[in-house]
Amino acid sequence: MTVNFRMDAPQPRLLDQTGQGVIHKPLDRPEGPLKVSGRATYAAETHLPGMAHGVLVTASIARGHVEAIDDSAAHELEGYLGCWNGERFLRNPAQGMAGAAPVQPGDRVDFRGQPIAVVVAETFETARDAARRLRILYSEEDAVTDPAEAEFETKEDADAARAVAEALETAAHRIDATYTTASHAAAAMEPHASIAEWNGDQLTLRSALQMLRFNALELADAMGLERGQVRILSPYVGGGFGSKLGLGPEAVAASMAARDLGRPVRVAMTRQQVFETVLRRSETVQRLRLAADSGGRLTALAHDNRQFQLLGEGFAEPVPQASRFLYAGAARSYRQDLGRMHRTPSGSVRAPGEAVGQLAMEAAMDELADAVGLDPVELRLRNIPDAHPGTGTRFSAHGLEACLIDGAARFGWDRRAGPRARQEGDWLIGMGMAGAARPNMLVPSEARVTLAGDRATVETDMTDIGTGSYAILSQIAAEMLGLPAENVTARLGDTDLPGASGSGGSFGAGSSGSSVFLAAKDLRGQIAALMGAAEDGLTLKDGLARAGNVEKRLADLIAEPIAATAKIEKGEMAKETHQSGYGAHFCEVAVHALTGEIRVRRFEGTFAAGRILNEKTARSQCIGGIVWGIGAALTEELVHDARTGQPVTRDLASYHVPAHADVPQIGVTFLQERDDAANPIQAKGVGELGISGAGAAVLNAVANATGVRLRDYPATPDRVIAALAAAGL
Repeated sequence: MTVNFRMDAPQPRLLDQTGQGVIHKPLDRPEGPLKVSGRATYAAETHLPGMAHGVLVTASIARGHVEAIDDSAAHELEGYLGCWNGERFLRNPAQGMAGAAPVQPGDRVDFRGQPIAVVVAETFETARDAARRLRILYSEEDAVTDPAEAEFETKEDADAARAVAEALETAAHRIDATYTTASHAAAAMEPHASIAEWNGDQLTLRSALQMLRFNALELADAMGLERGQVRILSPYVGGGFGSKLGLGPEAVAASMAARDLGRPVRVAMTRQQVFETVLRRSETVQRLRLAADSGGRLTALAHDNRQFQLLGEGFAEPVPQASRFLYAGAARSYRQDLGRMHRTPSGSVRAPGEAVGQLAMEAAMDELADAVGLDPVELRLRNIPDAHPGTGTRFSAHGLEACLIDGAARFGWDRRAGPRARQEGDWLIGMGMAGAARPNMLVPSEARVTLAGDRATVETDMTDIGTGSYAILSQIAAEMLGLPAENVTARLGDTDLPGASGSGGSFGAGSSGSSVFLAAKDLRGQIAALMGAAEDGLTLKDGLARAGNVEKRLADLIAEPIAATAKIEKGEMAKETHQSGYGAHFCEVAVHALTGEIRVRRFEGTFAAGRILNEKTARSQCIGGIVWGIGAALTEELVHDARTGQPVTRDLASYHVPAHADVPQIGVTFLQERDDAANPIQAKGVGELGISGAGAAVLNAVANATGVRLRDYPATPDRVIAALAAAGL
């Protein structure tokens, strides 16, 4: 029997009353030794008897149709097994929980780099050679590959826009600035890969995926199967950042070939194929208009954006997501212009919306602070709303003010000087800051917990994409059942297990963790019954159960294993409250006055994200997010050839993610917070909160150092030099 729970009311803080003391502790990942020793098996690393190897073939045109594929030259190779394409071949990955089925365009080509076939051979090297020998006949059509030629679809509330325009006319202070952000790649360490194996009409897929409950439905849809015919295994994922939310073309390609060959087939993308084929973050052009009274209080806010997407794709980057609620202002408007192009489709990349939207919003807030003559921290403090400024919905736990004050004190913000006031030789020194916010979500999630004596097992198809799922789910069960963390084993990443939320949107820990909590809570009730006591009179610690004057070892009390399954889903709290994590970034940079080089010298982030389940893994997530922010500010840019639509920076040699030399020691502080409206464990997401606003803090520091405002991300040295020259500096 499954315990079904809806989040309809604020929840008591049971985890503050349990006695084991493993929650929040910076415990090591239980799977860590396997990963660092190379014994953790990732998607492409399983070696099955008789396994063949596939290589994806991608389109060399931007638009048209595949008329014929001639593989006669490939047949000359020993070990060549065949070429597969056709109606079931995927154009691009699905969007995971978005509910959209994978796109299967048949012989139609929609962008350069689109997968159109897979070549399979006895060895990878033979398959690679065979793929290069294919002769592909296309019928080519005119394509829009240059953003300047795109046709736009516009969404705007005309009445809201007029209200903003009127407020701007009468404002004591106003900002009207345009910012650009580059296209971004998820660039996860592990390339996308799948191994498909059939047993009769049953398909088992080993793949690098984030959201298995949804991915199994996508795979069944793509292959024309029933859900019960599909099993996906994904115990370890080497990073995803949104790129592995949905089923990928390599998974379907491997499944098609394996079914026809009657043997397992592995298909792994090359790094270049990952950059050409996998969903990217769209480039954006953002216009921010802010109006404020003489005291710096916002009276109007308009956040407009232009972005790009493949024709027929429904996703659009929610650029103003945080701008809708982070700061006050009665008049508000948001315009979206979605341009259609024949380029790699855009989709969810880490913190969709905030990752680029707050680059512009937080820079505009700094420009407003300069215009008003206020300290940037003070301006933000004056504009924290009492309720959601667009809907009037009350906030749940709201930590922005505390983060701003605590972060400023830790960083030494009071030592910040004026523009171009600090110089060390040829280096200009400056400080910058930014606010951060990321909405919290609760997604349906199910888990089973089994207690056998003083050892427990957690089972759910939740994934661990490097975030620490194995650790936190074990800790929650251990805390609830009064066991050392090492006495709990987590089985994850298998669709034969209860279906979890998956890893995405920073909802994984709160959602899947709550289902584990609820299952363990049910077990506490069963233990209390065995003790002949009420659940609220039960204490569990160190493998002992105590009730009244009775104490028993769980190993003695639990003669036969007991189990509980629980499922959580959102309820009234999602309607009655607006839930978000908050933070504040503080940064110091040095800018070389002659070369334009920017060095980040110090960085501190302070965050309020509900209960922190594991201080070590949460800190790691925030540090990773800040590094992403530094990359967006200074180095990362997915450049496309406007003539063909093909990515030019399509590997890690040309797409520059920050290296160790680019990143200083990063300080992360978590403020004590509980959000009773979020979920039964009072936790909120941290995985994407760290990136939100981080890059803006860097360029705000550059403005303080140089006296020049750069509005185009990334601020590469050539752009810095050009800005300094334009200012006569």
